[in-house]
Amino acid sequence: MQTVDAVVIGAGHHGLVSAAVLADAGWDVLVLEARDQVGGAVASVDRDGWVMDEFSACYPLAVASPVLRGLDLEAHGLRWATPDNVVAHVGRPDDTVGALLQRDPTATAAALEADHPGDGAAWLELVDLWRTVRDPLLDALLTRWPPVRAAGRMVGNVGGREFPRVAREFILPAHRMWHHRFGGERARSLLAGNAAHADIPLSAPGSGIFAFLMTMLAQDVGFPSPVGGAGELATALRRRAEAAGAVVETDEPVGRVVTSAGRVAGVVTASGRRIAARRAVIADTSAPALFQQLLTSDQVPPGLLRDLESFEWDLPTVKVNLRLSAPLPWTAQSARGAGVVHVGRDSAGLVRWGADLEAGVIPDEPFALLGQMTTTDASRSPDGTETVWLYSHLPREVTDDASANRLADQLGVMLDRFAPGWRDLVVDGWVQLPSDLAGADANLVGGAVGGGTSQLQQQLVFRPTIGLGGPRTPVAGLYLGSAGAHPGGGVHGGCGYLAARAALSDHAWWGRPRAKAELAALHWLHGR
Repeated sequence: MQTVDAVVIGAGHHGLVSAAVLADAGWDVLVLEARDQVGGAVASVDRDGWVMDEFSACYPLAVASPVLRGLDLEAHGLRWATPDNVVAHVGRPDDTVGALLQRDPTATAAALEADHPGDGAAWLELVDLWRTVRDPLLDALLTRWPPVRAAGRMVGNVGGREFPRVAREFILPAHRMWHHRFGGERARSLLAGNAAHADIPLSAPGSGIFAFLMTMLAQDVGFPSPVGGAGELATALRRRAEAAGAVVETDEPVGRVVTSAGRVAGVVTASGRRIAARRAVIADTSAPALFQQLLTSDQVPPGLLRDLESFEWDLPTVKVNLRLSAPLPWTAQSARGAGVVHVGRDSAGLVRWGADLEAGVIPDEPFALLGQMTTTDASRSPDGTETVWLYSHLPREVTDDASANRLADQLGVMLDRFAPGWRDLVVDGWVQLPSDLAGADANLVGGAVGGGTSQLQQQLVFRPTIGLGGPRTPVAGLYLGSAGAHPGGGVHGGCGYLAARAALSDHAWWGRPRAKAELAALHWLHGR
């Protein structure tokens, strides 16, 4: 039997972050990945010299993340591309201008002021608030659990008297936040489109802080993408982990996690290979996969298994990929030259779109997030051409191919209205249905790309189920280090980092009392 200090199940970006952090601490780390390449949903493919992102593509959280910045991935070959025109929003076909968020906040504010007097100043006030809370907020989300010190820094930066007002605004539904802040449609649509990156209805609490976070990240660092494709980020993470001493193996799926006397003992691969773990196993898998597949029912407390029955996935995704002989012929000026375009619904329409999805109804007219990747990174395709992806969502639990193909057809019809003549430019294209996404990456169950809903009922101490909110599980030495754990979806490395930190802390003399206390609390909560 092979023996290592730690086994990391899955070489998604969180798993690779865990491996690098543990290897930096001197641990002997083995990463086992089921696919033939690392990265999970951070991957790209080369089609005759055209680089297409296989799943995700633009990573503002990655550039801003203190976790990934601390790994110095640029020293391992990573480069970023960010257009000056970051994101456009076009909600109606008859809008020949659209809203545009530019890298320069004053340029963004000037355009919003022209749309509605006062909105430019309100935008810059929002930017000032972001600059005040940025560092402690990102630290709180990504580097500490519970985030006591970071929260204290945020209160100190904002001021004790003002903080309750800021906190109240953060828990507002997004549509109330933008009505409170802005009078014009262009500013409201920028917030609405960015809020729609999550699966939180814009009329629900929690959507407001997500709208603020994504919009201000776009204003701060843009919507960057790795030069040469999303897979370059995963490659840099692999190089970083291996440079620290970790071993990464692909085409090696794990079949089960082995425990002994309530403590993790190692893993067995699908091929029957047995690997003992002296200190820890970190699972960069979905929460249901860890507790319902890799572990047996006698290894998991009964209360946890009951709670998992109500686990909620995020909305199913349908993604269309296009190779075009020229850029899209947008009718809206702002969409030409923008790296990302939010298209199909205005701010009020997005509230209705989200309500339809929550009601189980496929909207008659879709809303899409669209990436113009050659505009962002000229290395993606030949001169004069464009690589494009666009995606939208189905109602929760509607994952059948017929419904997904219907939505894909609707996306094409929508582009007919907003970029007439686009079909004449198609070199080729292909659709990724929820079943395709799940087949390519086992973590994307039903086409859900966020590891579980981002709504409040499955965040913080409720992620992935009722618990303590961190990466620890009821099995000593076993940690959940994927988007299924706090802080959830997005390419930021926080889930893997928190899992590695917990493992290191639990094996230090000063961390053992806390580990025992949390383990006892988890068993009490879950009935063992």
